[in-house]
Amino acid sequence: MKSPQSLSPPLSTPLSLPNGAVVPNRVAKASMEENMADAGQVPGPAIRALYAAWAAGGAGLILTGNVMIDGRAMTGPGGIALERDTPRAPFAAWAREARAHGAQVWMQINHPGRQVFAAMKGEAWAPSAVALDLGKHSGLFAAPREMTEAEIAEVVTRFADTAKAAEESGFTGVQIHAAHGYLISQFLSPLANRRTDRWGGSLENRARVVREINKGVRARTRPDFQLGLRLSPERFGLRLAEQRALAGELMAAGDLDWLDMSLWSVFKAPMEAEFAERPLIDWFADLPRGKTRLGVAGKLLAAADCRAALDHGADFVLLGRAAILHHDFPQQVAADPDFKTIDLPVSADYLRRERLGPTFVQYMRNWKGFVADEEPVAASV
Repeated sequence: MKSPQSLSPPLSTPLSLPNGAVVPNRVAKASMEENMADAGQVPGPAIRALYAAWAAGGAGLILTGNVMIDGRAMTGPGGIALERDTPRAPFAAWAREARAHGAQVWMQINHPGRQVFAAMKGEAWAPSAVALDLGKHSGLFAAPREMTEAEIAEVVTRFADTAKAAEESGFTGVQIHAAHGYLISQFLSPLANRRTDRWGGSLENRARVVREINKGVRARTRPDFQLGLRLSPERFGLRLAEQRALAGELMAAGDLDWLDMSLWSVFKAPMEAEFAERPLIDWFADLPRGKTRLGVAGKLLAAADCRAALDHGADFVLLGRAAILHHDFPQQVAADPDFKTIDLPVSADYLRRERLGPTFVQYMRNWKGFVADEEPVAASV
């Protein structure tokens, strides 16, 4: 934690990025699994209304949720995909709504890898043919098969294509999703990645796909187009020491405008006993970061939580559940230093008033104790 001599900036302080762009404040709406696409896997009026509310609510950065780079590989119904030939108009309208109040607006871009919903009849590519063990729910995802070198190259190209399409649609940046057990995270995991070629084995090899994707996006987009990356340090076979080393490498390299560490719970003790003496945030906040900005996400449900994250060294905070519960959480925090989210559970009607669509409400039932009117169902990610 910072000393009293180096006090953290208030949440309302603007944040400059390495490329010169300025984020109006230190509060971001995190990427989430919203599942509110119109037919054709494109954003329509419902999701635009939700993002218009988040934009009016005062977030300095708005991240979209989980836009897929390949329409054949989706995590479930209601997902959005943006490919080279996808019509730009629906995405341009989405960007306009989200940018209406001056926020930076980034598109999170992703490939699910082995986490392709079996009911979607898609093909599950993975670094290795290792299925995710979900116990009695293991049939939820399609059986994965090991990717060829050509398919890895195709995925790298698709990330760059989607980033370019996002730029052309009016988004100010993209975030590469390398967390939560999706494809890039599968490459990083020694449990999911059993390859013996240049894409597997050592961390240097397993992280090669991250470097190639970052390089590809930078080559295809303008110098002032912003690039971020989301990592998670635990679960899905990931090792904290490796994720810490990778986070330090990526921040020092200077290719990223910012790194988003998705920690599940920012101040919890790490799962691995050898790291348990410090809260999870501290293992990343103490890394040299050059000009790269560091954000954290995970159970930040009160103004005090957000301030504490900055006190521990984060440059900004990302809100998931808080943004779901209060589209105007940033404004509430700015007005009331003691503000915290409404108590859980909440009703489905409450979430609909916050402009969540039916599929998004259903998804939130996966989180035990979040929605009051039904029992939670099996998790889809």
